[in-house]
Amino acid sequence: MPESKEGKIEEIGRIKLDLTHYPGEDYYCDGEVEDELLEIARNCAKVEYQRIIEERKSWPLLYHLSAQRENIVEWLPITREMKVLEVGSGCGAITGALSRKAGEVTCIDLSLKRSRINAYRHMDADNVTIHVGNFQDVEPDLPCDFDYICLIGVFEYAQAYIQSETPYEDFLKIIRKHVRKDGHIAIAIENKFGLKYWAGCREDHLGTYFSGLEDYPDGGVVRTFTAEGLRRIAASCGYRRAQMYYPYPDYKFMTCLYSDDRLPKTGELSSNLRNFDRDRLQLFDEKKVFDTILREGQFPLFSNSYMMLLGPELTERYVKYSGDRAPSFRIKTVLRQTPEGKIIEKQPLCEEAWAHIERTARSYERLAARYAGSRLAIDGCSLTWISEAGGERAQRLPCLRLAYIEGRTLAELMDECLARNDTEGFQRLFAEYLKRISFGEEENIADYDLIFANIIVPDTINNAGYLDNTWYVIDCEWTFEKAVETRQIAFRALYCYLLEDEKRNTLNLDLTLRTLQIDQSEAEQYRRQEIKFQEYVTGKNMSMEQLREAIGNPVYTVEAFLAGQEAASHRDRIQIYEDTGRGFSEEQSFFPEENGGEQVRVTAGGMTELAVMVSRGRSALRIDPCSACCIVHIRRICWNGVPVSWKGRQIQTNGLRVGDHTYVFATADPNITVSLAGLAQEESNLLQVEMEVTKLPEETARHIQKRSLL
Repeated sequence: MPESKEGKIEEIGRIKLDLTHYPGEDYYCDGEVEDELLEIARNCAKVEYQRIIEERKSWPLLYHLSAQRENIVEWLPITREMKVLEVGSGCGAITGALSRKAGEVTCIDLSLKRSRINAYRHMDADNVTIHVGNFQDVEPDLPCDFDYICLIGVFEYAQAYIQSETPYEDFLKIIRKHVRKDGHIAIAIENKFGLKYWAGCREDHLGTYFSGLEDYPDGGVVRTFTAEGLRRIAASCGYRRAQMYYPYPDYKFMTCLYSDDRLPKTGELSSNLRNFDRDRLQLFDEKKVFDTILREGQFPLFSNSYMMLLGPELTERYVKYSGDRAPSFRIKTVLRQTPEGKIIEKQPLCEEAWAHIERTARSYERLAARYAGSRLAIDGCSLTWISEAGGERAQRLPCLRLAYIEGRTLAELMDECLARNDTEGFQRLFAEYLKRISFGEEENIADYDLIFANIIVPDTINNAGYLDNTWYVIDCEWTFEKAVETRQIAFRALYCYLLEDEKRNTLNLDLTLRTLQIDQSEAEQYRRQEIKFQEYVTGKNMSMEQLREAIGNPVYTVEAFLAGQEAASHRDRIQIYEDTGRGFSEEQSFFPEENGGEQVRVTAGGMTELAVMVSRGRSALRIDPCSACCIVHIRRICWNGVPVSWKGRQIQTNGLRVGDHTYVFATADPNITVSLAGLAQEESNLLQVEMEVTKLPEETARHIQKRSLL
């Protein structure tokens, strides 16, 4: 390892790890998963990460390796002339995006193992230096000319390493010293009032229910804030204005970024079951509540996460990522405020998608020609080439620029008809839609994605009403150079419309299908074609929703919980079976609470702690946690104070694994068998078990098992 004037420098590929302030040991570690991450980073290419995530179905791997983690910084207007500081870089979830955009990236992280993971996964980047050590030790050596300082999931821990009465304000003041005058500080953090916490998600850092809502009554070093709380901290540090953004569903796996100038519209926030790390309650339908919140104008208070930008105002007002597609279709859509007005930009997220942007530009031109003379206008566009970055590393990317059309979507107008039970009004809109999209049907060019949400009806309504206005198509991305029947396009529009919101099920679909002259066999054929189209777009990658299901942390509804309470009438005592060489039997079993001196205790957090004495000569033990279908999370099993290994067949169950040491049992006779082979035995041995047992209705348990096997 070469020496520098400042201290030790370790090089991994082209990455430099500065160990000048490394204390000599890692003070925190996530255990075996970090070894797994290090092995993946060393031996696997980035293109393999998605496959590995899908195969191993692991929350930590998804969290650290998913390309969607980069979205929270990818949109920032960072160029190759800029210097960026990333505090708390961890395993490098966003370091790659920063290194591709900036000229120089400086990272700080306390963990050497995590920093090595970061270095191995980005080892081809020659513009990254990782300082390993405590922030307070590294900070005095930092320059004061950074263009961006990124605190992504870091600010909430300020009081863990700033010892003062006002740790968050003091931390921000320290950080501010290192930003150039026209630079920016970007803070991504959970909202303590995020709707998901009201709905039953546990607090991200503590894993407890409602801790943030109750203002952390049990203490601890983590604190999250509302938007107003963040603004107050910024104001106390001299920032007169904080530009607030609202990542959705949250900043960790952001797909959309909203702002005060472009808030969500009703119906947009439909992807809410996105917790991957643990089970959760679902106390209400978050989409419906979000719609109510939006109508009441309270979204900033209940957004699940924030991205606060401190510094000169940015032009970005809205960003949407389509990163869960096949690489050749991965793009982002940006709404930007310019001196001339608002514009829409579509840019590729990778080089494979360049051709898709260029092809889409040609599609706009051909569709505009097809619909010339009709009352369906194709949003005017221009293809330009922009420099993603300056300097020697600059590369010019294709960018599709579109006019921003003010108005409401056709889907919104149709929703209003359904809300007031105006069937005739809905059918009039649908008939007008059919008439407009069928113009030039014989041409060998068709927009397959002419869904109602992609048609804008301008706000300016003339005396004859909106049916006489020109309607605008705002997204022609999925255009094919062939003739497609109008009724197929219209069926798909209806199909997507109904899938997006269950409230639309009041629509008389049979009547609408009769209008299209589509029978059931044709409808089924069109559905199969839609499945093939989605596979074409996604490249058959698993969606985030599918990954959540595969990882297997269950969601408990109020109804299921109440049914589980009813099932509590079953015997719920723990029963221990001992195998003395003749197998398990009722005669060789006992209930710990009835066996003098044994202990069974349930903690306030719902964890069952079991401690029983076992005589020498037993070859195996069987623990029946209850006599009902259930989910059991086993925190630990110890024999004479030594943890029993999970490797091999030392611990077996008759349940299905749905998470780390978590099993669902769709049987009234759940059991966990511990083999004592190879374990040292004394005359009297202590078996200790810590587990969380949640009883379930049989139907719910079988459903969870079925979903976990998909």
